[in-house]
Order: sequence, then C-alpha cells, then structure tokens
Amino acid sequence: MWDSFKIGFKAYLQLEKSLSENSVEAYLRDINKLCFYLLANESSKSPQAIELKDLQAFVKYLANFGLSATSQARTISGIKGFYKYLLSENVIKTDPTALLELPKLKRNLPDILSFEEIEKIIAAIDLSKADGHRNKAILETLYSCGLRVSELINLKVSCLYLEEGFVRVIGKGDKERLVPIGEEAIRFIKYYLSQRRGHKIEKDFEDIVFLNNRGKTLSRVMIFLIIKDLTNKAGIKKTISPHTFRHSFATHLVEGGADLRAVQEMLGHESITTTEIYTHLDKHFLRTTLQEFHPAFKR
Repeated sequence: MWDSFKIGFKAYLQLEKSLSENSVEAYLRDINKLCFYLLANESSKSPQAIELKDLQAFVKYLANFGLSATSQARTISGIKGFYKYLLSENVIKTDPTALLELPKLKRNLPDILSFEEIEKIIAAIDLSKADGHRNKAILETLYSCGLRVSELINLKVSCLYLEEGFVRVIGKGDKERLVPIGEEAIRFIKYYLSQRRGHKIEKDFEDIVFLNNRGKTLSRVMIFLIIKDLTNKAGIKKTISPHTFRHSFATHLVEGGADLRAVQEMLGHESITTTEIYTHLDKHFLRTTLQEFHPAFKR
C-alpha cells in the first residue's frame, strides 16, 4: 500500500523538485526505514493512517537503534518531505509531521584553511607533470569560486565567461547562478584548455572543463585524492577535502567584510541561515571588527 505513494513521491522529487539521483535515493531510504519499522512492529497502517504518536515512536526507535542525531534529523527531514508531498496531492488532510521535532544538533564550524595554507597546497603542484596545469586550474577554481565538488566536475566549457570574469554554475536542483572567477583560475583554465586540444576526448564529454586522462569526467573521489596528495606534500596536518576550499572561500569573504547576502548568492545557498554559519568566526576577528567599526570602541 506504500509502494504506489513511493513511486509518486519519486517522480515528484525528480520532475518537480529536480533533485539528483543521489538525493532522490536518500529520500526513499528514509521512507523505507519507516516502512521497515512498521513491518517490525506488525503494523499495517497506510500513509494516510499514520499519526504523530506513530512517528514519535519511530524517532525513539531510531535513537535506540543507535543512529546519530544528524542521521535522525536527516531521516525525519525525508519523512516530512514525503508528507508534504501527500498533502500537496490531497492524499491527506492534515500533516502528521507538522509537530514532529528534530533532534537538537551541535552546530560545528567547518574546518578551514588560511590563505597561506591554500597557497602552500597550490604551490605543491608539479607543473612539469601532464596533469599539473589541470590540477592547478582545479584548485584555483575551487577556491576562487567556492564551488561544490559536484559543481566543479560538471562545470561546462559553454558556461565559462572568462573574458567577463564569470562562470555559470549549475547547482543543487539544477539552479543556475553566476559566480565571479579569479584571475589565476582564468589563466590556468585557458592554458589547460589549450593543452587539451588534440588529445582524445570521449564523445559526450567535449563540453566538460576538467577531464581525466581517458577524456572523461573526473570523479568526486579523484578530486579528493588530488587534494589529499597535495595537502601531504605541503606538510599540512589538517583533514582536508574539496569542501574545505568552499568553506575557506566563504569564511575569507565574511572575514573580509563581504555582505552575507552576496556570499549566499555566490555559494548558491537557498536559505541565508545556512550561510550564517560563517559569521561564527574567531573572537579575535570579532573584536578587531568592533574596534574598527563600532563607535563605542573608538572612544
């Protein structure tokens, strides 16, 4: 009885919400967890018959099962999305998840790199190697544009407006945004693309900017491995991922006094509250800012 609703929900996520396959599968896994719970408790309730108390018991089950608060919140978010869909389709009259509370999450600040550390990592690239200029273009683009790794590996040549100093990025939910790109990134992308001419490029990948040595799209794992190798060569002990460059991009902008709305736009955040994590900066920076701009600190 749940299967037909899951099929409809999947189509809704794909067609109306334009979510990636990974995101769609994550939502469906959340619904399947609820179905498994009901089956384990010998409940034959349909989606329409589910009440708040059933969902509260399910959340308790997740906690007892050992799921972290983050995983619980992710699952509950998926269930809420499912019932929002049922409500929009008039399958249900009231949403049983409306009063369902998410577990309180500890909001940790992401690891960031200083500008000097980013310079050291980029300097560790061996430009005499075949992939050296490509890797330099990749890291310069990651840092100067604050891209998600998925946005980087899917960046298209037709979305480069290098003379104007912008790239068109296709982000989550196929939402597009224009992002300024740094001069070093522009220089190395141009050089890399000129090097690429004459090399074999697989059909359907001609419009992708960054390619592997087989002429196909780079994987997320490959970007991670490139950065891990360079971080080790640079002697930096922090745990670094491609996303660290995005966090560093945003933090350096906010520390430099950039408008939070502008940072939100460049990062492609749907909500300003997501961007606000970058305002939780170190105390020294906050005090310096107050001393510079607040009248009470100038007396």
